[in-house]
Amino acid sequence: MSLTVPPSLLEAAESGPVDDEAFVACVRDSLPYAWQVVSRIAADLDSSDGAFADNVVPPPGEAERGQLLRALASDAIRSGLERHFGVKLAFQNCHRVAAFRLSAVDSDTYRRFVSARGQLLNQSPELRDC
Repeated sequence: MSLTVPPSLLEAAESGPVDDEAFVACVRDSLPYAWQVVSRIAADLDSSDGAFADNVVPPPGEAERGQLLRALASDAIRSGLERHFGVKLAFQNCHRVAAFRLSAVDSDTYRRFVSARGQLLNQSPELRDC
């Protein structure tokens, strides 16, 4: 799953640094399912008092799974989303992505979520094909 880069954005990248808003717009337009998931959990976090909000619903298909994997596996995309939404993203498997408050990144809750133990406890036979 690649980004669909408009010619003007590609020209800008060839000339030097790229505007963060233009990059994030490219991600939004290229990876709509991933954008929807991250947008929703960021909004859920914003409307709660919790340290994080997460997605536990599997993608409806392989194309959507690919979008989510692409968005979270790329350092540039992931950090662009984090800056845009003002959150720290954490990812455990093909669909369990969480948005943490920036103030929670040093918390036990965050450390548990991103730990090897947290990863192992989040596995199930249904998820092993991720």
